[in-house]
Amino acid sequence: MDELERAILNALQGGFPLCERPYAEAAAALGTSEAELIARLARLLEEGVLTRFGPMYNADRLGGGFELCAMRVPPGELERVAGQVNCHPEVAHNYEREHDWNMWFVLAAESPRQLEQARERIERETGYAVLALPKEREFRIGLRLEA
Repeated sequence: MDELERAILNALQGGFPLCERPYAEAAAALGTSEAELIARLARLLEEGVLTRFGPMYNADRLGGGFELCAMRVPPGELERVAGQVNCHPEVAHNYEREHDWNMWFVLAAESPRQLEQARERIERETGYAVLALPKEREFRIGLRLEA
């Protein structure tokens, strides 16, 4: 990543303008053009530096829900299974952990039934069981990752 890409990642974690041309406004604050900002974001997504660029919604407040899930996946299968899991639009993020339950991901959907259906599809497609870990209590923390 170059200096502009680091600036983009650092700046946009704090919010995105809500206006008619948000990319133009964000680009101006970064000292670049709207076209350049869009091109850089597209490249970062294509290269996998970013896995997602978009808003984070509180699914509970919108009438839906989230669920932390875990899977036990043999190390040699992690890449294949992660690719299958990540293809589901309900998957917010996915990461590997050093544990027997070594793949963890978050599902977000419009209803509890849709969460269940997403888990069932993932199990069928991957061949591995999904452990659902529904939220019992919510804690709010801020997370910023400096690029």
